[in-house]
Amino acid sequence: MNSDIEFPKDMKVLLLSGCNISEFPEFLKPLKKLWYLDLSNNIIKGDVPDWLWSLPLLVSLDLKNNSFTGFKGSLDHVLANSSVQVLDIALNSFKGSFPNPPVSIIHLSAWNNSFTGEIPLSVCNRTALDILDLSYNNFTGSIPPCMGNFSIVNLRKNKLEGNIPDEFYSGALTQTFDVGYNKLTGKLPRSLLNCSLLRFLSVDHNRINDSFPFWLKALKNLKVLTLRSNRFVGSISPPDDQGPLAFPKLQILEISHNRFTGTLPRNYFTSWSTTSIKMHDEERLYMGDYSNERFAYEDTLDLQYKGLYMEQGKVLTFYSAIDFSGNKLEGEIPESIGLLKTLIALNLSDNSFTGHIPMSFANVTELESLDLSGNKLSGEIPQELRRLSYLAYIDVSINQLTGRIPQGTQIIGQPKSSFEGNRGLCGLPLEESCLREDAPSTHELEEEEEEEGILEWRAAIVGYGPGVLFGLAIGHVVALYNPGWFIKNDGRHNMFRGIRNL
Repeated sequence: MNSDIEFPKDMKVLLLSGCNISEFPEFLKPLKKLWYLDLSNNIIKGDVPDWLWSLPLLVSLDLKNNSFTGFKGSLDHVLANSSVQVLDIALNSFKGSFPNPPVSIIHLSAWNNSFTGEIPLSVCNRTALDILDLSYNNFTGSIPPCMGNFSIVNLRKNKLEGNIPDEFYSGALTQTFDVGYNKLTGKLPRSLLNCSLLRFLSVDHNRINDSFPFWLKALKNLKVLTLRSNRFVGSISPPDDQGPLAFPKLQILEISHNRFTGTLPRNYFTSWSTTSIKMHDEERLYMGDYSNERFAYEDTLDLQYKGLYMEQGKVLTFYSAIDFSGNKLEGEIPESIGLLKTLIALNLSDNSFTGHIPMSFANVTELESLDLSGNKLSGEIPQELRRLSYLAYIDVSINQLTGRIPQGTQIIGQPKSSFEGNRGLCGLPLEESCLREDAPSTHELEEEEEEEGILEWRAAIVGYGPGVLFGLAIGHVVALYNPGWFIKNDGRHNMFRGIRNL
């Protein structure tokens, strides 16, 4: 961009996103009334100049998706004294320690950079701070103790250690708390119960050693709970004195790759009301979408869907999923699974489930992804699964299933690997034909022939009895008039011929 360009000195809003700018524009320096500056989606390299923070009315600054590497000036003062309230420096190449944020900061987004060192404790003194997103960096050390002060806390994919601070006070504002993919240990803090607004809780891929948090069902707004790849142990069935496992609004429960054990009672899913009735969020299309005219934020989920692990930043509000895979669960899959009519994805793979595949799966009409592989399931695959018109992925491999694979279009279109490892299965998409199983054996054929012979004799006797009686009666009458005729003309033969011709 031409450095000789002059903008009106009283300009308040300047939008230069996606203008292929390669150097920080010096012509911005005289714009003392500028309060909203958008330089996102350019190719600007190097350091952010220190004079930028001295613009007295600058409130909202968007520098995301460039190639910035640092800040000019002292880290202790470079940002701290600015008037900026909304700062987005995500998707850059910032390195080194993170500077103290502006005193008046409300929204701070610095995800996907290379910041190192500890998260500055000064964030706890920023009383207006509402959204803190420092995910996808290389922060080390512990989590600051003030996380209950913010509505959104995203520290995902860093190198944080230690326990999650058990300092969520009564009336804490937290709605999203995501600390997945770190090195956290200890237990889930029970003070999370003070976060009555909590909707999204993710602690996946850490080293947390705890039992299943039945107590979280007291959080009436919780929609997403992911505990994947930790060291959780014990049963996921609540004790009798705690009542059913009934999260009022839970739509996504992801507890895979832990050490959960035990069986699921028959009524396990009877109280899962949210996945039984289609819910609508009229305000938002996506979960965790906090977009407005000044800033945007989206919750991010790692989901195993249709056999693939995917990181999704846009999860539709009606999406519902259960993933219990990679544990040591036993017993039968409860028939009450059929009550989850709006469930879209279910993964029970790599456990020790036994018994039959419940026929009630046919009632889960919204199901798109079903993974039951790596268990000890037996019997036939219910033919009723052909009714699941949305079923785009099914995997029942490595079980003990038998019989014909349901021949619905959406099922026979699956790869063979989805059904392999079951010696008794036949039919498409496998190469094993079901003709042999359908054809009767030699022993069965002999039994059928014997039965057919018996039936023919019974039919003959039924027809023979009246015929003989009728023939004898006629013969007796004829013999009265001509006794020799009966013997010569074989009245019995002629009578049977007459019966056959009737």
